[in-house]
Amino acid sequence: MITAADLPAILRTRPPTPELAIGLARHPDQIDDAIGLLCHFPDTELEQVVSAWNPNRYRSNAEQYPPVPPALLDAVLEYALTPLAHLLQNPGPHTGWEISEHPGLSMPHEFGDGASWHILATCPERWRELVDHPTLGTAVQHLLLDHAEAEQDLNRKKAETGSSFLMRGIHDDAQENREPGLSLNDNLLQACLPALCLPEMAGLPKPSITARHRLHRIADRVRSNPRLLDIVAEQLHAAADECVRRGRLLTPPHKPKDDLRYKSVTVAEDLALLSANPTHLAKACALLTTLEQPTVVSRPPSAQLDRITEGTDLLTPVRLLESNYQHRRAETLIALASNPHTPRTAVTDALPMLHPLELSWICHQHDVPDWLRAAAAGLAPADETEAVLRLLTDDELDGHADPGAVLQSWLDAPETDGVWTEGEVHRAVLKSRHHTLQHLRQLPARDVATEPNLALPRLLDLCGNQPERWKALLKALDYGPRDEKITIGQLLDSIKASPTGASSPEGTGR
Repeated sequence: MITAADLPAILRTRPPTPELAIGLARHPDQIDDAIGLLCHFPDTELEQVVSAWNPNRYRSNAEQYPPVPPALLDAVLEYALTPLAHLLQNPGPHTGWEISEHPGLSMPHEFGDGASWHILATCPERWRELVDHPTLGTAVQHLLLDHAEAEQDLNRKKAETGSSFLMRGIHDDAQENREPGLSLNDNLLQACLPALCLPEMAGLPKPSITARHRLHRIADRVRSNPRLLDIVAEQLHAAADECVRRGRLLTPPHKPKDDLRYKSVTVAEDLALLSANPTHLAKACALLTTLEQPTVVSRPPSAQLDRITEGTDLLTPVRLLESNYQHRRAETLIALASNPHTPRTAVTDALPMLHPLELSWICHQHDVPDWLRAAAAGLAPADETEAVLRLLTDDELDGHADPGAVLQSWLDAPETDGVWTEGEVHRAVLKSRHHTLQHLRQLPARDVATEPNLALPRLLDLCGNQPERWKALLKALDYGPRDEKITIGQLLDSIKASPTGASSPEGTGR
């Protein structure tokens, strides 16, 4: 039997573990010694002190086990929540938050997204007391608003589907007893209101980033707790207006293909939920029209694809629009139209700027206001298939007067997630026997380099027996997920222009 007297000898040869703390704390006279070990544990190990306390947690027919001693639980909560409480009191970069820190935000991307919440989730009977804690209360309020209702919904869905698998072992212990407590009652929700609109983020630098992030976090909390729209509607409206003004969130992106186009859709979605400002809502509708049009691609027929889609509507134009989440803009416009403060003219003026399939998608939805459905139906194409970019097989291209022009039309399509990132067009051009060198030069260098019969002869001719050029080739191809991706044409030109590989290509032009 290991006792507290053995601690000095143990700690001289190995670090403390959650199991050691648990073993000590099982004896009332050694709880203080167990608490003394907590300062050595990171968040994940603090969570293990609570989650591994019950040795029978995986046995459904085991007798009830004594709970975690209150003194030990209090100490674990304090160690887990104090860093978050300190961060909220002093917003800015802090040691230990680098992994979860949003670039340029100087705050974690999610408050307590991990051990601190899972520890707090084990003691719902303490929540009402903890939200008023003089130092930890604000941190507890943020955690409950972010996670309590969301986890309740997750548990409810698991129960409805009959799922027996839980995402984390900590939720296994007395799940049926704790689940009702995860939902915030009205009294507890009222106690959390001071943290609802994230006042800690209101004055952070880089408002174009922080205000957008703050708005989205508030909207997520309202989606998890819809009662807030009735309880504090005016507070939510004011916070949304403040975020828009401070971050200039309704300014169209400078480039239609900029990453901000996705964030602009998110801003419009959040304002559809939170805003009561007709001017801001109208600008949100107009903002959607400035974004790049989707390109809906239909893949060439194949036996495997036929097996997957047989008996389904997965290949219909409207479902193809959804396959790469290209329906989000139309979905957001419906949400804006459902907000009673949005001017109808702002919505109808945006419809002609949508892709034909987005109009058809609106007509296929059930929760669309009648006036919007009628307006979209008047502009939707009679034949939806005409709005789909269909990738022809080589056999189909054989009968075409100019197969090369067809391949080029695919490459000229707007670069959306369904084309540029997923690469259907690039793979189709690369595999086609009708492609030319001019087509290949427009494809990503890494894609072409994977086809030795296409790339190797040209690279051998270009680099020959010059080691510097081979080194320049390897360096150009060694880019990470955030680096600019270059085309094979840019790669070849850069090697020609720089025999020593001293310069690197810029941009991603095709």
